[in-house]
Amino acid sequence: MKQRLLKILENFKNKKILVIGDIMLDKYIWGDVSRISPEAPVQVVNVSKETYAPGGASNVASNASALNGKVYMAGIAGNDEAKNILIRELKGMGVNTDGIIIDADKPTTQKVRIVGRSQQLLRVDYEKKDNIHQNIEKDMVKFLENAIKDVDVVVISDYAKGVINQAVCGRLIEMARSSNKPVIVDPKPKHRDLYSNATLITPNNAEASEMTGIEDGSDDAVLEMGPKLMKYLNSNVLITRGEKGMSLFEKDGKVVHIPAKAKEVYSLIGAGDTVVAAIALALASGASLEEAAVIANIAAGIKVGKIGTASVSIEEIKRGIEEL
Repeated sequence: MKQRLLKILENFKNKKILVIGDIMLDKYIWGDVSRISPEAPVQVVNVSKETYAPGGASNVASNASALNGKVYMAGIAGNDEAKNILIRELKGMGVNTDGIIIDADKPTTQKVRIVGRSQQLLRVDYEKKDNIHQNIEKDMVKFLENAIKDVDVVVISDYAKGVINQAVCGRLIEMARSSNKPVIVDPKPKHRDLYSNATLITPNNAEASEMTGIEDGSDDAVLEMGPKLMKYLNSNVLITRGEKGMSLFEKDGKVVHIPAKAKEVYSLIGAGDTVVAAIALALASGASLEEAAVIANIAAGIKVGKIGTASVSIEEIKRGIEEL
């Protein structure tokens, strides 16, 4: 098993992955807090630095690139400075940004986190969740029709900010299926019906609960959620369950529970993005669904031991496999 997983990992290099979804810019304002403002009962942050990182669907792209994949990013950005910074960050990671379409009526989605003494004090969001215009939708579909020919696997990373709709999602899944390319979906429950016929859906426990109407998060409840979602969407299902690991439900009836690998949890930010990036590259590299889930589980365990949106490396996953 170990040798097989290591061989799959070697095959990650230069696998082509198309990521489409709601791209975001994560901005961090770092500083020290030593006093309360005389103007209001709030802390004063003396800023020491500002940093940026791709967020949302673009964090999937950066994770896949860090794992040696060749990544094509598709999404919507505003005509603003945040877009310039985001594209610069993605290009610096080797991500192809030709699929990022400008919508002058929407700002680039941006999450600004103010951090004092390693604790997040405040988050400020810039976003407009309206669905994309019809002309932009047509441009997006045209880009996808050209890109699908050249990639090995597709990831739909849906944050319900307007990019993923019936026209775009339905057409993409249809094209991928006809081209025999796997489609992995990181879903939003409100868009459940858009994902029919995808290869794999990867909800977390809360999302699976909302998508199925089954509220309890116990092991027995998960055993109900998986098959219900699988049957409804005609898709394999991987439910990520935090400290309880992952549960994989395959359409042939196979059910596999994979225990969590995290030793210490520092941050859950971006763990789902790491999971879908690892699964996508594993499937493109010839892995079975179970093998892909095992690799993604190791990657997730490493990811939650890091602070913020730090990526996981191939070498770290190799060490995780050796420890199995």
